Amino acid sequence: MKGVCLKFYTEEFQKHHGYLLYEWLLEFAKKHGIAGGSVFRTIGSFGRHGVLHEEHFFELASDVAVEISFVLERDRVELFFSRLKEEKLNLFYTLSEVEFGFLLPSSLEEPTP
Repeated sequence: MKGVCLKFYTEEFQKHHGYLLYEWLLEFAKKHGIAGGSVFRTIGSFGRHGVLHEEHFFELASDVAVEISFVLERDRVELFFSRLKEEKLNLFYTLSEVEFGFLLPSSLEEPTP
């Protein structure tokens, strides 16, 4: 199938409605019918302001970037964006065309509850 990979980037400890933003985004996406999502933690990054964020061995609480990724159908993106805009979130994102699918027979694709 053809679709898109939607990625958001934020700081690890950024919060929204009292939750870590990446956790909130995963729950929000799930609630709005996105089939799956993943969060990846960086070991170093910098953004548009040029501030370097790195993880160091002796730091107990570094604030590195996280990437929150979703793969979804192209027609679902605008609806998802409109719902996120209602939340007044200013998030940096990337959107890339992807091909996706399953290697297993269709009877094994969906997990049983």
